Amino acid sequence: MLTEYIKAAMSKAKYEILPDDSTFYAEIPGFDGVYANTKTLEGCREELEEVLEEWILFRVSKNLPLPVVNRIELKIKEVA
Repeated sequence: MLTEYIKAAMSKAKYEILPDDSTFYAEIPGFDGVYANTKTLEGCREELEEVLEEWILFRVSKNLPLPVVNRIELKIKEVA
């Protein structure tokens, strides 16, 4: 399910070429703080996915909710 969630979130990514330095910038709407900026499109995509994974782990560690993406909902369950 986690892999499906990451793929679904990455499919929402928005990419652009920045006019000042011609680097690639990407972000995922609804995922505050998840963005990447690198020289190549592929590098930008890879960095964005890595940032997303770290963002998910951080939110899980702090017991913070995660956005629902394409009806995929990751819920944090309490462990006894």
